[in-house]
Amino acid sequence: MSQPQVLIVGAGPTGLVLALWLNRVGVRVRIVDKKLELETTSRALVVHARTLEFYRQLGIAEQVVDEGLKFGVANLWVKGRRAGRVGFGDMGQGLSPYPFALIFPQDQHERLLIENLATSGIEVERRVELVDFDQQPEHVVARLRRADGTLEECRADYLAGCDGARSKTRDVLGTGFPGSTYDHLFYVADIEGTGPAFNRELNLALDEAEFTGIFPLPGHDRARLIGIVRPEDHAHQETDSRHEELTWDDVRKEAINRLGMQIDRVNWFSTYHVHHRVASSFRSGRVFLLGDAAHIHSPVGGQGMNTGIGDAVNLAWKLAAVVQNRADQAILDSYEPERIAFARQLVATTDRAFTVVTSTGRFARFVRVVVAPRLLPVVFKLKAIRRVMFRTVSQIGVHYRGFGLSDGATGRAEAGDRLPWVAFDSESGPTTHSFTDNFQPLASLDWQVHVYGEFHPAIADACSQRRLHLRSFPWNSATEAAGLQRGAVYLVRPDGYVGLADGTANLAKLERYLDVHGVRLSKS
Repeated sequence: MSQPQVLIVGAGPTGLVLALWLNRVGVRVRIVDKKLELETTSRALVVHARTLEFYRQLGIAEQVVDEGLKFGVANLWVKGRRAGRVGFGDMGQGLSPYPFALIFPQDQHERLLIENLATSGIEVERRVELVDFDQQPEHVVARLRRADGTLEECRADYLAGCDGARSKTRDVLGTGFPGSTYDHLFYVADIEGTGPAFNRELNLALDEAEFTGIFPLPGHDRARLIGIVRPEDHAHQETDSRHEELTWDDVRKEAINRLGMQIDRVNWFSTYHVHHRVASSFRSGRVFLLGDAAHIHSPVGGQGMNTGIGDAVNLAWKLAAVVQNRADQAILDSYEPERIAFARQLVATTDRAFTVVTSTGRFARFVRVVVAPRLLPVVFKLKAIRRVMFRTVSQIGVHYRGFGLSDGATGRAEAGDRLPWVAFDSESGPTTHSFTDNFQPLASLDWQVHVYGEFHPAIADACSQRRLHLRSFPWNSATEAAGLQRGAVYLVRPDGYVGLADGTANLAKLERYLDVHGVRLSKS
C-alpha cells in the first residue's frame, strides 16, 4: 500500500464520509477500525437536510432518501392516550431540496457509505487498532495493532481521529474532554410489534415522571423504543458499569402500558447514560478530532451523527486543498474555530431541551403533560415557526460568520452562511449551464463564483485566469426571496458555504481573498 495522505481512525459515519469526500477529490486515504465487523444495531436514526445536501454533492443523496423513511408526524401521549398530534411534513419547503427529516438507521447508513467507498477501491480495515502516534514536522507516524497482535507503523501526512467518545486519538493527544453525565439511565430497544404506536410516525409519551419515545424504522412493524429506566428498576445496581444487568423484561411492562403496544420481537436492547462534553481542542498539529471524539451531547433533535458528518465535510476539503498544494497550510487553522463554536452552542441548547424533557420538577412536568400537547399542534401550523424550527434542527442554519474564511455581506446573505438554496424552472430564464437549482454545480467539490443577474466581463476573465468556475443564474423573485443580491459576487467554498460576499462585485476584492487565503484552483 502506498503511503496514505490521510489516515482515518474510526469507521463510523464521520470517518466514512471523510474518507468518501477525500477519495472523490483524489486524496489517498486509509481508514481503520478496531471493531471486528459493521454494527448491526440502529443507533443514530435521523438524517437531516444539511447532511442530505452534502450527500447530494457526493452523488449519494437519492440513495439515502430511497432507503429511508421521511419523518412527518409526532403523536404526543399522556397517561396512555394520545393527547396531541404535531405535523411536520415538508417543514423546509423552499429552503432546501430536502425539506424534511429522514429516518435512516445507522447500521444501514454505514453499510451504504462503505459500499460507495468500495466502488472506488477503498476498504475499511477492521480489527486494526491505533496504539499511539508521533508527530513529525512533515508527517505523523501512527503505530497500529493488527488482529493477530502484530504492530505496524503507518506514516501519513495527517491523522483524523473519528474514533468515538472513548477516542484513543484524543487520549494520545492528552486533550481534555470537559462536561458531565446526566443522572438518568436510559434504555433503547429495536423492536417489532403491533399497536397504535406502530404507525410509521413518531410517538412520544410525556408522562409526569418519565419519557418514552417510539421512532419508526424502515420496514414492516419495526420501531426503536427509547425511554428512561425507573429508579426502582435499577436500584439494585451498585455501579454504572453494571447496568448491563438490566434486560428488556425490566422495562417492557411499563413501555407497553404507556403506548399500548404488542411486542412480537426484540432485536436489540441496551442501556446507557447520556453525556454532554466538548473536547478542549479539535486539532493538535497534524492530528484532528471529529464527531464523537470531539463532542457528545444529548440525543434531542437527532444532532449527533449529523454534526460529526458536518465536521468531516468541513475538514475534508481543507485537507484536500493542502495535500494537493491548492491552498496554504494556514487554511487548516479554520477547522477548529468553525466547528468547536457550533459544538459548544449545540451542547448548550440540547442540554436545555433535554432538561425540560427529562426533569421531574413540577414546572417541567406541567410543560410536558399540559402545555406541550395543547400548544405544539397549534404552533407548528404557523409557517414562520415551522421555518425557524427547520433552519435550526436541519442544520441549514449553521454558519461561520465572523471567522477567518468569511468576508463580506449582501442583504440577508453573509459570508459564512450556507449558500441560500434557489430552485429554477423553465420560466426562470437562462443560466450559463441550465442548472435546475443553484446547488447542482456544488457537485464539483471545488471553489466557484455565483452571480445572480448580470455581471461585468472582467469577473468572467478573472475566473477564467484563475480556473475558477463562474456560475451565472437568473435574477427573479426566488433569488430575491432567498436573500441574495442582484449582481453581487458570491465566492462559494467547496462545502457550499459563502467565503466572500461582495455586493459591489469588485474584482480586486475577489482576487485579494484568493491571495490572502492562498487558494489555488489548479495543482502546481
